[in-house]
Amino acid sequence: MTSSVGEIIVSAMACHGADYAFCVPGESYLPVLDAFHHEPRVTPVATHHEEGAGFMAHAWARATSRTGVAMVTRGPGITHLSVALHAARQDSADSCSWCSTTAFTG
Repeated sequence: MTSSVGEIIVSAMACHGADYAFCVPGESYLPVLDAFHHEPRVTPVATHHEEGAGFMAHAWARATSRTGVAMVTRGPGITHLSVALHAARQDSADSCSWCSTTAFTG
């Protein structure tokens, strides 16, 4: 059976000990969001702001010593995440941030 890229990404999250993926759902990574339906070990948690997703991942990593995952979209999404990334780096928290973009054909 062939796996999609989204399924491979979510499976990798699970293999690296991620329990949750904090995100602002976006169109640029819909295949990844769909893949969560096939991987019960990782639960997506929708947030209202990318910075909040980053701080939730950071707090989860600090509180549980497990990998915290934040998923955002391109452009302003990654910009808003940057403050939380800096905080996680300063605290040496085990966190993973993932930003996606749509394919360009032209």
